[in-house]
Amino acid sequence: MRIGELAEATGTTARALRHYEQAGLITSERAANGYRLYDAGAAVRVRNIRGLLEVGLTLDDVRVFLPCLDGDVTAGPASDRALRVAADRLAVLDARIAAQVAVRDRLATALRRATGARVRPVA
Repeated sequence: MRIGELAEATGTTARALRHYEQAGLITSERAANGYRLYDAGAAVRVRNIRGLLEVGLTLDDVRVFLPCLDGDVTAGPASDRALRVAADRLAVLDARIAAQVAVRDRLATALRRATGARVRPVA
């Protein structure tokens, strides 16, 4: 299938597919006219990539899952390396959330001081 067909079949964009290919997560052949051609299994791989990205992993993180991207990523037991990558990503997200909460709290405090507590943050 061509790139547009794969994008439509997986709910993504041709740009994202080119990005995944550049990152070494998917491959294509080239037709005589230069169009990228993907095999039918690419749709499963792209859906798995998108699923892993949606839970907060990065493209670099997804590389660890390459051996199982062509099947059901959640079917088999996770490797120690995959679990480590997921735990590390969770720690990064937790740190970012904590930093954002701290910034929000400082801003809320400054707003209360500046308004004599007349204005309260929405959240």
